Formats: sequence, C-alpha cells, structure tokens
Amino acid sequence: MRIIRNIVVTAALALAAVSCKTSDKIVYLQDIDPTVSTTVDPKNSITIQPKDRLSIIVTCKDPEMASIFNLPTVNYQYGSETVKDGGTQRLIGYAVDEQGCIDFPQLGSIKVAGLNRWQLQDKIRDELVSRKLLNDMVVTVQFMNFKISVLGEVNKPGSYRIEGDKVSILEAISMAQDLTIYGQRDQVYVIREDNNQRTTYKVDLRSKTLFDSPVYYLKQNDVVYIQPNKVRAGQSNINENSMKSVTIWISIASLLSSLGVLVATIIDNKKN
Repeated sequence: MRIIRNIVVTAALALAAVSCKTSDKIVYLQDIDPTVSTTVDPKNSITIQPKDRLSIIVTCKDPEMASIFNLPTVNYQYGSETVKDGGTQRLIGYAVDEQGCIDFPQLGSIKVAGLNRWQLQDKIRDELVSRKLLNDMVVTVQFMNFKISVLGEVNKPGSYRIEGDKVSILEAISMAQDLTIYGQRDQVYVIREDNNQRTTYKVDLRSKTLFDSPVYYLKQNDVVYIQPNKVRAGQSNINENSMKSVTIWISIASLLSSLGVLVATIIDNKKN
C-alpha cells in the first residue's frame, strides 16, 4: 500500500509541475495588480496619415447649399463591372496625398495629416464659417480605411476593419478569437509603417508592460503576428495521424521515468 501511495503522490506532483509550467506560458498579464488603478490617456485616437481615405459629410438646414461640399455616392465596382440593382453603394471619400493634404470643395488644399477626426471636423467647420460659405452646419469625419491584420497562431487570422477611433492589441486579438494554445504569448510582434519607415515591435502579453508599449493602441494598417511555439513548429514534420500533441507524450514519458526511478529505489531499499 505504501508503494502505491508513493507512486500516486509522485504522479500528482509531476502533473502539477507540468501544469504550473504550462500556466506560466499562457496566462495573460500575470504580474498585474488588480487593486491598482492606472490613468488612461484620452488622446489615444488615431491621427490622419498620408494614403488614408476619409469620409467627410457636411449637413445643414439647406441640403442644396451643403451638397456642393459632399462627394457623390457611387455604385461599388468589381473590376470593370458595376453592381446594378440591389448592389452596394459607397462614398468615394477624400484621399490624403503624400504631403498629408486633401483637396476640399471651395476650400482647396487642406493640411490634415497629424489631426484626429475631431480636430479635422473643427478645422473644416471653422474654415467654412470664416469664409462665409456656410453657417450652422455639422461636419462629420470618419476613416474609411482603418483596418488591421492579425496573423499567426490565432483562431481566426485575417484583416479586420475598425469602426471606431482606436483599437488596442488585446481587442485585435479578441477579434481574431484569441491565440491558439500553440501561440507564444511573449513572442507577439506588431509591424508598423509610419512616415515611410517600417518598424517591428515585440510585446509580451503575459506582462503589464504591454500597456506601456507604443503599439498597445494600434494604428491603421498595423500587422499583428503571433509566433508559434516549438510544439507547433515540430508538428510540421509529424504525420497528423501519429500524434495530436507532442507535449502530452513528453509529459507521459517524464512521468513514467519518475515512477520507474521511484519503484527501483523502493525495491533496492527492501533488498537492503
């Protein structure tokens, strides 16, 4: 009975050790203190960049007066074929050029790069009023091409269009239905192109330092890539029908080895 009890205890300890080690690799924000509050910067909305496309709509009491400042709605096209009855329609939008400007009706070239959409709304409204072109209007600005991509070890990789003004890396991962069990939480990369420079950032989802990263809030066209662990990389050389998880077999082998050593020790003690 004592031998069996010792074997059971050893097995439990071995499994617990494997479980704790695995937990340290997959749990998010392990060092965060839930009792501590942190001030969040409210100025984290994205700013306009060259090559952005903006929807700018001006409305007032007189629709005809406002119509000259609004781009028309066109049919969505697939190649050279226009979608007809029942097809999708969309605004053309204002394209931001390489100098960070747009060409706005009656106002001409306007510098917009570096502004958020709220600042651009105020700027256009103030210009229309100061030039006495329109009064009592509402200006609405929205991004038409704010999207991010999530690749690698996530359950639903792909590109995602963002409707609001900001999105965090945690929200982006949530859109991709979280990391798979094979994704390395400390090997997450964000590829960003800004001011004609491509920069790659590395973040650790297991640490609260994530919140201080310059890529915690993503920008338009950011690419998030999650690197696979060694088990996933090794599976590329393993037949799908032979094993489902190398980790399980390694754990079993380690457990059997420990049990063998324990049994051998007990037998030797009895002989002595």
